[in-house]
Amino acid sequence: MIAEQRNNIIAWNSIVEKATLGKPRRFSSTLARLCLAGLVATTLAACNPVKKDQMTDSLQNATNGYQTALRWGYYENAYAFIDPRQRQDKPMPASLEGLRLTGYDVIQPLVLKQDENQAAQIVEIEYLYEDRQIVKKLKDRQVWRYDLEKKKWWLESGLPPFAKR
Repeated sequence: MIAEQRNNIIAWNSIVEKATLGKPRRFSSTLARLCLAGLVATTLAACNPVKKDQMTDSLQNATNGYQTALRWGYYENAYAFIDPRQRQDKPMPASLEGLRLTGYDVIQPLVLKQDENQAAQIVEIEYLYEDRQIVKKLKDRQVWRYDLEKKKWWLESGLPPFAKR
C-alpha cells in the first residue's frame, strides 16, 4: 500500500515536471492573495449563520420573557419590552389594572422578515378583569424589531388592546 502511494506521488511529480517544462512551480503573489481572499470570504460567510442563530435565540428569549411577564401579571416587566420610543413619556396603560390572563397561545410562530431585523408572530390571548369575571379573547399581531446598537429585540406593535367592557 505504501509503495503504491509512493509510486503515485512519483508519477504525479513527473507529470507536473513535464507540464512546467522542468521549471520549479512557484505561487505568484497574486495567486496567494486570491487564495487568502477566498479563505477570508469563506470564514466570514461561515460566521453569518452564527450571528443569525444568536439573533434568533435572542428573539425567542424576548418573546418568551414577554409572554411570561404577561401571563404572571408582571405588567411593568411586559411594558419594558415595548420599543422605548413608543413608551417615552407615556405611563403604563390603565387598562392593565385588574387584568388577568387565562390563556396565551401562539397561533403563528415567529417569522423573520427579509431584512432579519424584524419579526412577527400572532398570538391569541384569553383574559378577564377581576371585577367582571367575563373571559374575553383577542388576537395580537406582534411585530418585533432588532436594535443593532443595543443588541436587543423591541416590541414595536405595543401592548395588546385589552377591552375592559
